Amino acid sequence: MTVLLSGAAYELGEIEVPHRELPHFADRLREHRMPDQPALWGWGSVRRTTRSVGALAVASGRATLAAAGADPAGIDAVLLCCTRFAGGPETHGGFVAEVMTGLGLPTAACTGITLNRCTNLLAGIDLATAWVAARRHRRVLVVTADRVAAEDARFEQFALFSDGAASCLVADAALGAPAFEVLGCAGAQHNAELDWSHEISPELARQVNDDLAKTTGVATGDLAALLPANLFLPLLAMKERQGGFTAAQLDTGNVARLGHCFAADPLINLADRIRRGDITDGSTYLLAVSVPGARHGVLLRARTTS
Repeated sequence: MTVLLSGAAYELGEIEVPHRELPHFADRLREHRMPDQPALWGWGSVRRTTRSVGALAVASGRATLAAAGADPAGIDAVLLCCTRFAGGPETHGGFVAEVMTGLGLPTAACTGITLNRCTNLLAGIDLATAWVAARRHRRVLVVTADRVAAEDARFEQFALFSDGAASCLVADAALGAPAFEVLGCAGAQHNAELDWSHEISPELARQVNDDLAKTTGVATGDLAALLPANLFLPLLAMKERQGGFTAAQLDTGNVARLGHCFAADPLINLADRIRRGDITDGSTYLLAVSVPGARHGVLLRARTTS
């Protein structure tokens, strides 16, 4: 069964913060022993919000429904993919109610995904694809939303963090144009290396590439672009090149413009390519993210006409 992804959209924090204005910026440089070379690392600006994670999720989800021309009444299920769900069981019901009511979905099923860290969104798209292919649901809204827990945590050794959300519809039909056929999803994991003390593994990227090539017939070299996490440029380039991608395939334009928006980066990068008309009908695009011990990829083929 053909499964389509449509309506890629995102919502960023409303306050733009230049990197030098981040709390304790000079201290973080010394702590991480990093030279003060913005062009090298891809330091630019990040986005901060005063809104809740729920409000970000609602704003992005509404943008997806509008972009896809989808009636909320036709949405069967929602996957909420967040790095942190605040509170515990006594607060989660209120959070889900806030998001679902804000989206105009009073009775749609909701499932939460959180333990995959910055691959949460791609894990959600994978699950939504399986649901639609199995005819469990026809239209699934996948939303990821996050904000930093504390302002002094925006500068980490691998990225500058933004607050924001991203979303898309995974369905049994194209909703708006462009739409993308989900050719395949793949994941790879080394469970003994999931702790943050370990590095990102190019071996896992190659394994995902090989699995996708076997199931779809699309070789890594045939991809129009890799839409990755917006990590610091040297780290991103080194790990993805080791994973089998060329420099020309790497979409890195948002590293300096937006920084790293948790799990939302690949979908943000896809939405921006759509906005600037940089999508070719029939071409293939890989959404992929690595964290220590894990890699997830979603392979798409563009359909630029309804």
